[in-house]
Amino acid sequence: MIIIKSKKIGMIPVLEVVQSVKAEEELPLVFFYHGWTGCKEKVLTQGYEIAKRGFRVVLPDALYHGERLVVGKTSEHKLEFWQIIVNSIKEFPQLLAYYRETTGIKDEKIGVSGLSMGGITTCALLRTYPQITAAVCLMGSPAPCDFARALLEAIPGMEDVDPNYIEQQIKALELIDLSMNPQKIAGRPLHFWHGTSDPMVPYQPTKTFFDKIKDHSYAEKVTFTTTQDAVHKVSYETTVEMADKFAVYLA
Repeated sequence: MIIIKSKKIGMIPVLEVVQSVKAEEELPLVFFYHGWTGCKEKVLTQGYEIAKRGFRVVLPDALYHGERLVVGKTSEHKLEFWQIIVNSIKEFPQLLAYYRETTGIKDEKIGVSGLSMGGITTCALLRTYPQITAAVCLMGSPAPCDFARALLEAIPGMEDVDPNYIEQQIKALELIDLSMNPQKIAGRPLHFWHGTSDPMVPYQPTKTFFDKIKDHSYAEKVTFTTTQDAVHKVSYETTVEMADKFAVYLA
């Protein structure tokens, strides 16, 4: 039986998903991050599938999402999109410290995954924290600087914003941009899934990144699954593939 525990780690609301018979054991730890305007409850299917394979899974609410939305709507925080991702990067050590001090992390095996905004977060975490063992990015981008420019061009009224301000904001993302320093993959397993007809996070830039790095030694464990004509939605089959990847990566 899989159990779901609702917790607050500092100011971060999370759901912890784990097999009931292993709830008190030291297990490998996997984090799964939801997408833009989503919440931790919306990715319980992904958490459930990973937990079935014997891992402890943590589903955090991102800033301005789920329990962390105090007033208004998440969609009103479009201009804070990148701040939300950067905040998740900053909070990651706090989540790790909590589990190290409580249940423990078996063999220090740590996985990260997420969809859409959570996929972008996944790549940024891999770039930032060498202690992460493996990652799976679902319809996200490893190139936040380029993606930020594309997003900003699509927001009405941005032509009136000082271009220098925009460049400053984008430059701040360089520290978490995996495409600008792919050597940070450092031989760790990393899997991408993307659909060719994704209208939200374009397929081709991520596939181009993969094709550029795949023959380098640091990327020998990087893989890519393409689903023809798939849009911005993670299917159950893709969820199972993601969970199976962690079963191999963290065995």
